[in-house]
Amino acid sequence: MNEKPVSTEEKRSPGKLILPALVVSRFATQPPAILTGLLLIDIGLTFECSVGVMGQIRTASAVVSVIFALLMGALSVRFNHKSLLMIGLLFLSISALGSGLASNFSMMLALYSITGLGVAMATPMGLTLVGEHFPLEKRPSAIGWIMTGAAASYFICAPAIGLIADFGGWRLAFLGFVLPICVLALLLAAEGLPATSKSPHSAISLGSYFEGFKGVFSNRSADACLVGTALSSAAWLALLLYSSSFNRQRFLVSTGLASLILMTASVCFVVGNLVSGRLTKRLGRKPSTVLTALFTGIFVISYTNVPNLWLSLVLGFLGSLFSGMRFTASNSLTLEQVPGYRGTMMSISTAADQGGAALGAAVGGLLLLLFNYEGMAISLGSMGIAAAIVFQFLAIDPTRAEARGHS
Repeated sequence: MNEKPVSTEEKRSPGKLILPALVVSRFATQPPAILTGLLLIDIGLTFECSVGVMGQIRTASAVVSVIFALLMGALSVRFNHKSLLMIGLLFLSISALGSGLASNFSMMLALYSITGLGVAMATPMGLTLVGEHFPLEKRPSAIGWIMTGAAASYFICAPAIGLIADFGGWRLAFLGFVLPICVLALLLAAEGLPATSKSPHSAISLGSYFEGFKGVFSNRSADACLVGTALSSAAWLALLLYSSSFNRQRFLVSTGLASLILMTASVCFVVGNLVSGRLTKRLGRKPSTVLTALFTGIFVISYTNVPNLWLSLVLGFLGSLFSGMRFTASNSLTLEQVPGYRGTMMSISTAADQGGAALGAAVGGLLLLLFNYEGMAISLGSMGIAAAIVFQFLAIDPTRAEARGHS
């Protein structure tokens, strides 16, 4: 194994601006998803498309993200991780600008898909930099804060997007809100991240670009984490993409109330991220991942299958809470699978995450066209339960295994 010893990494002390820069960078990846989830009906009306059809802009973005994240698995072996992160943020900015100016569905589909490029670059590089600059015991907490940055975007962006859309429509929300956030994240990353953040293999290995893939895919536990991540992400899409439309269509809530509901769900997600960092330290990466994936699936199934708005909201909020916990726990587990190739591991994990998102959006949209929200939630929620089974029986926590080996 061409793995860099963990002990040398533990000696590194993160700079004061690294974590804030990573948090804001992850924050910036979320507003496009928030906007499309909240205003999918409005965008569809503009282009004369149904919710199920319009939701496929998310499918296209996720597919692009999967493909490019796999490419990132090779590029991260050689290239400066800070530069890759910043290029990702630049793509997000371009996508926000283009989406806000799109004149028809085809243009919207193509320009919004660029979001997938940005997510494929910014997300894994941010997590990779955690592995490079934070000691082992501080990584779950750092990941928790980064995931909190993603979740906090819902708390901040959902009401802001709702207000801006009420004033000037969904286009203004893209151009006057999403675009400035992406540009701000780009500037902070340029200032706050070290200029010398490179893959360790640029210095210690002359192997091929693809040796990282061999290191990842030859590891059964790493493969299990990828499968579990994809299934969990598909389950999460049932809440992330379709819950606002479900509430607006089934219970006839207003756009303003839908934004407040989404904001509350984001608070639950934030709490889940923060609690999960501590829970992971106490219970361990694997048990935390298994339990949170299981409960996410259960609550996804439940929230559309009750006749009362308030009970549905409670179940949806619980699903958001456990989804936040699962994101932090599973990323903490995945980050440690192949220490020598963290950039590749997290890039492929991002591909799995986006692949799961594409699966969730496609299956969810198809079931909405053919059946109803209940069928969509049962199908996607079952994927969350399946993820828990995969994590339980096929994944291991290498840090626990290493500790046992030295005891």
